[in-house]
Amino acid sequence: MNNLVIVFAKNPQPGKCKTRLAKSIGDEKALEVYKELLKHTARTIGKVKANRAVFYSEEIRSGDLWSDTKFQKQVQSKGHLGQKMQAAFAWGFAQGFSKICIVGSDLFELRASDLENAFLKLDQNDAVFGPANDGGYYLMGMSRFYKNAFLKKAWSTEIVLQKTLEDLKGLSLAFLDTKTDIDTVEDLAKHPEFHPYIPAQMLRKLSKDL
Repeated sequence: MNNLVIVFAKNPQPGKCKTRLAKSIGDEKALEVYKELLKHTARTIGKVKANRAVFYSEEIRSGDLWSDTKFQKQVQSKGHLGQKMQAAFAWGFAQGFSKICIVGSDLFELRASDLENAFLKLDQNDAVFGPANDGGYYLMGMSRFYKNAFLKKAWSTEIVLQKTLEDLKGLSLAFLDTKTDIDTVEDLAKHPEFHPYIPAQMLRKLSKDL
């Protein structure tokens, strides 16, 4: 297998995970939600027929939910998100992998089939994206290293995907289904599994709006 899945994961600590969500449900509950998202992501990627690597935000942990036998372990580089992803892709291609997909750990809708489909699309395309409803993307895959994808972007804004596509103009691009990252309490309310983390009064109001 010459395919590699890279996942970016924050070391779970109160006040440092899901900060937008924490404004609505508090740091402790936001941390618990993030731990559940990490578990889901690890289980999902563990089913994919590919090599796997987890890039921690701060420090490598052994014996955690990222199996030491299933995942290579690295630490994210310094800099903004684009610089971190650029370094991760560069590392992967330097290891000799021919197709690399990178995902975050905020997507409860992520399925193993999404990654398998992405690798299939890279057989005939230069890059593949999983668009997110907020204007970003939950997955980026490449069959070669394209540095322009990571330069001069307003990261974490609603135009990230649009600007990235503009900078990759002329390449053959493919797309997966659009999905929603869990960043806010409104996103959280769309998944019944997470309703216990939302205060009852807030959940009643959100349920009326869904």
